[in-house]
Order: sequence, then C-alpha cells, then structure tokens
Amino acid sequence: MKIKDAFQVNKQTWNQKTAIHYESEFYDKSAFAKAKNSLKPYELKALGDVIGKSLLHLQCHFGQDSLSWAHKGAVVTAVDFSESAIDQARQLSMELEIPANFLCCNVLDVSNHITDTFDIIFTSYGVICWLPDLKPWAQMIARRLKKEGIFYMVEFHPIAWMFDYNAESPLMKFSYALKDRIYEEYRGTYADENAAITSKEYSWNHSLSEVIQSLIDAGLQIEYFAEHDESPYRIFPEMEAVSDMYVLKHKLYPTIFELKAKQLL
Repeated sequence: MKIKDAFQVNKQTWNQKTAIHYESEFYDKSAFAKAKNSLKPYELKALGDVIGKSLLHLQCHFGQDSLSWAHKGAVVTAVDFSESAIDQARQLSMELEIPANFLCCNVLDVSNHITDTFDIIFTSYGVICWLPDLKPWAQMIARRLKKEGIFYMVEFHPIAWMFDYNAESPLMKFSYALKDRIYEEYRGTYADENAAITSKEYSWNHSLSEVIQSLIDAGLQIEYFAEHDESPYRIFPEMEAVSDMYVLKHKLYPTIFELKAKQLL
C-alpha cells in the first residue's frame, strides 16, 4: 500500500470519529464551553503568556486546544487533515465567539497552504504516530517558524506505542525501533470504546532519537527535553488517578515526553 492510501484510510476513520468524539464524555464539550480551556499543565507552563503571539497548531482535531490558546490571547491558525474535524472546529469557534483560522490539510503539506511564519508551533498527544517519516515534518516546522520562534510538543512516550492495546490487557508487542507500518482494526475509539464505529488505522513508531535528530537536522536548537511517568490520559487501564494525572503503579517507564526547540535562522 502506498503512503497516500494509508493516509486516506486514516482520514476516513478520523472523519467518522469526529462526531463521536465531540459528543463524548472524554472531550466534555459542556465543561469546555464553560472553561474555554482544554490545555494541560505541561503546555501552559512551557509556553507561558501567549497574548498577541501567532501560534500554529498542528493536527488540531476539532480545535479545543486551538481555541484554548486563542482564548488566552494567541492569534491561532490550526490544521488537521479531517474535513469533519475542521468543520466542527469552525462551528465551535463561532459558537464560543473565539476567533481562530482553521485549515484542512495534511500536516506534511502545511507549507503548500500557509506561507506565514509563527512565533509558536504547537502539537500534542498522539500526533507523530500518523507520520511515516519525521524529516519532512521537522523541515516544515523549521520553515514555518519565525527567527527565535518556539516549537513545543508534548507526546506519548515511544514505549507506550510498543503495546498492542487490542489485547485484553495491553501487551508489549512492537519493537521500539520498528520501521514497518502498523495496521490496526478495532471497534470503538479511545474517546468511546462502545461507539458504533470500526476504526481502521495505519501508524508508525518513532524513537526519541528520531524525533530529536529530525528537529536538529532541520536547524532547530533543542532547549528543553523531559520524560514523565505521569499522563493526563489513562493510556493503560491499570493507571491510577493522582490529582489531575494518571500514574502507573510500578513506574517502570515514562508515559509522556515534552520537547521545546527554537528556530535560530
């Protein structure tokens, strides 16, 4: 199967997921409408005051995080490859009267649609697994950042992607350095396991070295990198709630990482 065909399968699944996710308890649209914030402590601490700053949000889904940054004063442009997600994001923007520019395109094609450069580029949680090669992704980020601009990502740790979540209990199955694509087909979605949908997904694992080196090769300077043994999402069923986060009882490996880089050119 060609990469573009895998992308198309993924897009069809995410188009189906959008309506389910929007109505799910996971995304809690009522709470979001009141708080106008879906951002987690790591993101808020890393980027601080964003008032008046231009921000590009990559792989935004239906825009809750995008609108959260806009509500905090950023001038937001957000992209996602799902037409349904972008339609919902635009509707949510109008309903909440929070302005943001939403564009439908594959994240790897951003520079074909956007020529502006940004103070901040942001992406979070479950994003790079949909990309077969991080080099063009990193090069796009470098092109779209202003000089002294900041790229920030927070993402599930590569160790978490080594597990098969379709097993009765998550089973470590995939190599950390796996180069082949992974195909999974399962009922429901992470936001609603009982949803009447068959998710069909192609994904790719990426090591930390691949993430970091792709950004360095694109000309960015890594300013901060951290791994954490807690997660804002219960990615393993045995995780225990601690305040607003979830933690594995054994704490044998990290569950998320965050990275901050600067454009110096």
